[in-house]
Amino acid sequence: MRKASLERKTNETEIAVEIDLDGTGAYDIKTGVGFLDHMLEQLSRHSLIDITLKAKGDLHIDFHHTAEDSGIAIGQAVAKALADRKGIRRYASLDLPMDGTLTRAAIDVSGRPFLVWKVSFTAHKIGEFDTELVREWFQAFAMNAGVTLHVETFYADNNHHIAESCFKALARTLREALEIDPRQKDRIPSTKGSLAG
Repeated sequence: MRKASLERKTNETEIAVEIDLDGTGAYDIKTGVGFLDHMLEQLSRHSLIDITLKAKGDLHIDFHHTAEDSGIAIGQAVAKALADRKGIRRYASLDLPMDGTLTRAAIDVSGRPFLVWKVSFTAHKIGEFDTELVREWFQAFAMNAGVTLHVETFYADNNHHIAESCFKALARTLREALEIDPRQKDRIPSTKGSLAG
């Protein structure tokens, strides 16, 4: 059972998260930030990873800590649920269209955290949400999940679609890369014999 739960508590946020990598895309997400909830719901639904996440953050300051720490917590939960990463497909890449926007995500569930981010927004905010926090979330997730992740938006029709296409593209690549490959279900997909980083 590839499940994990954890709690993360700092002076800035309190987060509890539970995930099931082999779920159905069921979610119960409450961060106090509506747009972030919407993005994380997309992540769950399109990856088929069940995610329950409750966060209390210092929203009276801004949304930064809640966004970043939710990325940290989900990343750590994914890494914990994967354990030694035995049997996974490991790699995936996808071009995701969303109306007039096209975003690519490519992932290596390698144990080596790295983010390449080639995404630009044309506005500083989507509603009350700072667009720069999209990258902060992805950076926090990649570093803590132990994945190499490349995200690039080639062109776009609006900022909401840019953010949403990034989360959906990540979701779909996670769905493929984390699946168990029946041809190597008892092996770690590396000639090194380890994906520990």
